[in-house]
Amino acid sequence: MANVHPILADLSAGISELKRDPMGVINAGHGEAIAILNRNEPVFYAVPAKLYEALLDIADDLALAKIVEERQGQKEIPVNIDDL
Repeated sequence: MANVHPILADLSAGISELKRDPMGVINAGHGEAIAILNRNEPVFYAVPAKLYEALLDIADDLALAKIVEERQGQKEIPVNIDDL
């Protein structure tokens, strides 16, 4: 059976290309992630800073949503702001 690897990006570049012109490879992605291949196997994904920040925001939102779901239905405790 052939050695098949999923590539989770629309674009890919060889590691040699990345070494030769790192910013050229990143710019060619137009803000999207690029799969970096070594011998036709993905070894990592080059993710531009803005996309990485957006992914972290999504992860934070998911974590907060989980907390909200866990706390739904809990007994409410009245608090007077002046007592704080």
